[in-house]
Amino acid sequence: MTVLWVFMLLMDLVIPLSMTGFGKMYRKGGSEKIDDSFGYRTKMSMKNQDTWRFAHEYFGRIWVKTGLALLPVSAIPLLLALNRDTTTVALVGLAVMFVQLIPMLLPIPLTEAALKKTFDENGVRR
Repeated sequence: MTVLWVFMLLMDLVIPLSMTGFGKMYRKGGSEKIDDSFGYRTKMSMKNQDTWRFAHEYFGRIWVKTGLALLPVSAIPLLLALNRDTTTVALVGLAVMFVQLIPMLLPIPLTEAALKKTFDENGVRR
């Protein structure tokens, strides 16, 4: 086991662990007030406190589930690259990181669709 392999494994676990941790925070509805610097900030989510809380709870649930699912999925490719040359380990680790971006970003349009389905354009529940 090389230092590079351990480093790439740790780096590949950063995104799923971050998603899980932030998802748990968001599931509680985000901060008490609409925050311009932290949280799920889109035009629709920041309409009012109700849309803010809904967006964070919805987004947080998805991120927790996805982050937990990504943990083993992210480790498996690197386990298959164990004892390989450094170029292979680096390429596998980088490929995993790029693939992780898809499930990390996919909840954004899903959350926006849920907001539009639940609230009108002024942020009033339907």
